[in-house]
Amino acid sequence: MKTVYHKADSRGHADHGWLNSYHTFSFAGYQNRDRMNFGVLRVLNDDTVTQGMGFGTHPHRDMEIISIPLEGDLEHKDSMGTTAVIRKGEIQVMSAGTGVMHSEYNKNKDVPVKFLQIWVFPREVGVQPRYDQKSIREGEKINGFQQILSPDKNDDGVWIHQDAWFNLANFTKGNGKNYTLNKKGNGVYAFVLKGSARIGDRILNERDGLGIWDTQSFNIEAVEDTEILLMEVPMELPEYLK
Repeated sequence: MKTVYHKADSRGHADHGWLNSYHTFSFAGYQNRDRMNFGVLRVLNDDTVTQGMGFGTHPHRDMEIISIPLEGDLEHKDSMGTTAVIRKGEIQVMSAGTGVMHSEYNKNKDVPVKFLQIWVFPREVGVQPRYDQKSIREGEKINGFQQILSPDKNDDGVWIHQDAWFNLANFTKGNGKNYTLNKKGNGVYAFVLKGSARIGDRILNERDGLGIWDTQSFNIEAVEDTEILLMEVPMELPEYLK
């Protein structure tokens, strides 16, 4: 098993006043040749948007964009005619494909919104843009894995144009479970949302990340009550990026 460890305080950071953002991988003004991506996982931003502020209308193309709210409400509008609000307990995906314009705002006047913005390279370019949003609250599991994303539109959670599987894991102190990868050649990026956990000989604390590959499975054990996001993705980049 190979691993790469990213301590929380090693991430890139940008404070724009209205937006406080931590970048696990190179993004905007934070550029680090050693932190460009983990396989097809290109962006993992930990964002806080202040009250009444947000991202104005801007373009995307040929990227799978996933948003997971952690606190508060995030309003989304796009050029496909979608207007939606996503909240904690939900997941949103937008396949940018041939091109889409969108905006994201915190419409609340009293509380900030905190969310993860995740970009994944699709397996192919030029797909039809689309939007989807689902509640993941009902499928919450204690001391187990809850699948929230996959390549299969008939599977649990949302789906994307890539052989990727995302799971949320909620473990009480002292509990854990073995995670088995879904596809050969994939790796997993584990990102701790709350608490701390042990993977192999590494203890991960809140907002630490660990990339894991060249293994079929690995074990997670909670050092304290812990919530972890597991992002399983292909480690080989698609042909159009080579």
